[in-house]
Amino acid sequence: MRLGVSIVALAFLALSTSPQASIIAGHDYTVLAVAQRQENNGKIDVVEFFSWGCPHCYEFYPKLARWLPTLPKDASFKRVPVGLGHPEWEALGKAYYALQSTGDVDRLDSQIFEDIHKNHVWLYDEQSITAWVGKHGVDVAKFTAAYRSFGVNTSEAQAEQKAEDYRLAGVPTLAIAGKYMVTGNQEKMLTTSDQLLAMERVANKKSGK
Repeated sequence: MRLGVSIVALAFLALSTSPQASIIAGHDYTVLAVAQRQENNGKIDVVEFFSWGCPHCYEFYPKLARWLPTLPKDASFKRVPVGLGHPEWEALGKAYYALQSTGDVDRLDSQIFEDIHKNHVWLYDEQSITAWVGKHGVDVAKFTAAYRSFGVNTSEAQAEQKAEDYRLAGVPTLAIAGKYMVTGNQEKMLTTSDQLLAMERVANKKSGK
């Protein structure tokens, strides 16, 4: 009798500690009706939809920065700036891709967040953004050429299409494996994403990926 009870207790413990048991679809995360193609063969896509103009993204940024080094080697991270119908955010999305083109986006990432949300600097159109990046060591001619380029306009349009494909409702949002959307409480977003990554890893092993 004791052996039977022990077996039941162990089974319950295994279920309660599994990733699937501790997070609930529809509550902790959303399952996309149509899974999106992953971009990195052999790795699990982690996508952050964000905007430099979003105050919640500003709050999330340091938490995300601390979390990223903990990502497993089988995960691949990408940021996607979106406008969600806000022209000001669309300008910032183009600025993100232009600074990516000039090689300055990582260097200025946190400063842009700080100046917009802490120092209340207006950076919501091409003129103000260009003046700002010039003051922060960016080659203005190269930035302007990139900002107006076909490549940057294409990247910005693709980001908006990606947001639509993922049925994005707001930012910040993390998308995992092209299947799951995670938003809401920022600390919980990260722990939920960890568990979804673990779930996806188990699923990949079972399918032989």
